[in-house]
Amino acid sequence: MNKTNQVDLFRQQLKHYKSLIDEDISSYAKQVQATTLDQYGKNARTEIDAYLSILQRGGKRIRGALVMVGYEMSGGKNNAMILQAARAIEMLHAYMLIIDDIQDHSLTRRGGAAAHALLAQEHSKQMLSGDSKHFGISIAINSALAGAHAAQMILSNLSANDEDVIKVLGIVNRTMLVTAHGQTSDIINEVSTEVSLQDIEDVMEWKTAHYSFLNPLHVGMVLAGADCKATDAITEYALHTGKAFQITDDILGTFGSEFESGKSPLDDTREGKRTLLTLYALNHADNGNKNYLIQMLGNSKITKIEFERLKDIIVSTGALEYAQNKAQQHIDQAIESLSQHKDMWSTEGIDFLTGLASYLKSRRA
Repeated sequence: MNKTNQVDLFRQQLKHYKSLIDEDISSYAKQVQATTLDQYGKNARTEIDAYLSILQRGGKRIRGALVMVGYEMSGGKNNAMILQAARAIEMLHAYMLIIDDIQDHSLTRRGGAAAHALLAQEHSKQMLSGDSKHFGISIAINSALAGAHAAQMILSNLSANDEDVIKVLGIVNRTMLVTAHGQTSDIINEVSTEVSLQDIEDVMEWKTAHYSFLNPLHVGMVLAGADCKATDAITEYALHTGKAFQITDDILGTFGSEFESGKSPLDDTREGKRTLLTLYALNHADNGNKNYLIQMLGNSKITKIEFERLKDIIVSTGALEYAQNKAQQHIDQAIESLSQHKDMWSTEGIDFLTGLASYLKSRRA
C-alpha cells in the first residue's frame, strides 16, 4: 500500500473512531449534567458545564482512537469497555487543555472561548461581585480537576481483568507526572536565557510523546492483555511519532490559522514558547534579527505586522526547513520501528499507525 492510500485509510478509520467517541461523550455529558444538578445544584453545574464544553468540542480524538487501536491490534474484543477507556483518556485531555489555556493566557480553544474565559464571561453576564478573571480561573481549575478525577473513576471501574486495570491506572498516573514535568520545563524554557536543543527535545518527549501517543497505546494494549514485550515494542514508534507531532504542531501554531490550530497563531509567540523553530532561528539569525526575535518572543502586545516579520526571519534562517526535516526524520524512524515488530500486531493496526505517522507530514489541523 502506498503512502497516499495509507493516509486516506487512516483518515477514514480516524473518522470512524471519532464518531464513536463523540457519540459516547455526548451521552455521558447529558448523564453527568443531570446527576450533577440533581445532587449538587446549579453552582456545580456551572463548573461541570465549562468542563463539558471543552470536552464536547472534540478535535480529532486521536488519543481516544489510539486507545481503541492499541486494544484492537492486540486482540481485544470488548468494544463497549474500550470505548469507555477511550472516553476517559479524552477526558484527561480536556482537563489538560483547560490547565494549559490558563497557563498560556489563551482565551480561545477550538473555535470557542477557553474554559476560564467562558466562566469569566458568565461572571460578568450575571453581574456577580468580585473579579471576573479570577473567578473564571478559579472555577476552571475546579472543573478541570473534577473531569480528571471522573476519568480516573471510569478507568478504575472498567469491565476488564483487575490486574490489567491496576496496571492501566499506574500507566496513566505515571504519564500525568511525566507530563507535569514536561509542562513545567516548557514554561521555564520560556523565561530562561539559555535553552538548549536537549531542553526542547525533553519537552517534546515528556509533554507530548508520552501523553498523546505512548500513554493511549499502552492503555489499550494492556487492557487487551498485552505483555511488557509488546508495550516495549510500541514505545519507539510512539516516542518518534509524538516528537513529529509536536514539531508539526509548533509549525502549525506559527504558520497556520486559528481554524487550523485551534488557537490564535500569535499565542505561542506571546508566551515566548521555545521550539525547534525559534531555537534554530535564534542560533542562526544575524545580530539584528536575533535581537528582534528576543524582543518579540514573550511580547504580549506583539502586532500582526511584527508577527509577520518574525515569521519571515524564521523562514530566512532556514528554521522552518530544519524543523520540517526533523519531523520527517522522526516519521521515518517511527514507521521503521513498526516494520521491525509487525508480526506482533494486526495488519489493520499497523496500517492505521503507519498512516498516522505519514499523515503528520502534511497535517493542517
